[in-house]
Amino acid sequence: MLDRNVEQTRQPDTRVAGYVKWFDPAKGFGFLVSDEGGPDILLHANVLRNFGQGSVADGARISVAVQTTTRGLQAVEVLEIAPPDRSDVAPLEEFTGVSPEEIAAAPLEPARVKWFDKAKGFGFANVYGRSEDIFIHVEVLRRSGLSDLLPGEALALRSIESNRGRMAVEVLAWESGVE
Repeated sequence: MLDRNVEQTRQPDTRVAGYVKWFDPAKGFGFLVSDEGGPDILLHANVLRNFGQGSVADGARISVAVQTTTRGLQAVEVLEIAPPDRSDVAPLEEFTGVSPEEIAAAPLEPARVKWFDKAKGFGFANVYGRSEDIFIHVEVLRRSGLSDLLPGEALALRSIESNRGRMAVEVLAWESGVE
């Protein structure tokens, strides 16, 4: 006998490209909007974690595999995420004079989040094998396609020396640092 409370689903068969409407890591979900239009697509935190990220920035470009459930469309696999276009935002003052080539040349290092406070707009991480803290500004997080970090979360980052100490210039999913 079929349990009426169990949602009937079909296998994922549709790849959808679009953007993140919003995602709240504390709530554990958010919604995507397809480039083709149609209803919002649910993105659960577990699906995002399977991709190696704990959050995603609003406006980030995203490709997912979806399935239809009795409650609507739901992402079942994240295939690709690209940071939102932030070309309209001025660079941080600490990065003035740092070229994109210098940022790209900085080594990608595995790190763990010490703490991050989205309301304050910053936090710190520790790079494995180093004793110093790396400062992470919320704008760097957004430019990297993330919206929040959790204490203990593993990630990969590039950092530079600034007049305030080491600062992250790019933050990526953990898998990026261990390839």
